[in-house]
Amino acid sequence: MTIQELQTQLLALTPDQKSNLIQLLRHSLQMPWQGISKTPGVMGGEACIRDTRIPVWLLVSYRRMGLTEAKLLDNYANLTAADLVNAWSYHSANLAEIDLAIDRQEEA
Repeated sequence: MTIQELQTQLLALTPDQKSNLIQLLRHSLQMPWQGISKTPGVMGGEACIRDTRIPVWLLVSYRRMGLTEAKLLDNYANLTAADLVNAWSYHSANLAEIDLAIDRQEEA
C-alpha cells in the first residue's frame, strides 16, 4: 500500500474511526516491544531478540527462505516460540525498518 492510498483511506474514515486510530497509533508508539531490544553498539543497534545478538531481520530473512519455526528453534537453542511470535509481531509493525535491514545485508 502506498502513502497516497493510505491517505485516501484515512480521509474517508469517520471522526470516531479517526479518533480510534489515533489512540491505537499513540498506544503502539508508547508500547515497548516485549522481548525485542535495540542496544547501541550491539548488532549495529538493530532490533534483536531479548538478551541475544539475534536480529529480527535475520529471522524474517530465514523465514522468507522457507525455514520453519521448528527449524529456527532447532538452529537457535536459546530461542523460544514466544521469541518468534515477538519477532513476527515486531516485523509486522515495522515492515520498512526490517525490510531495509534485510536489503542492506543483501547488498553487503
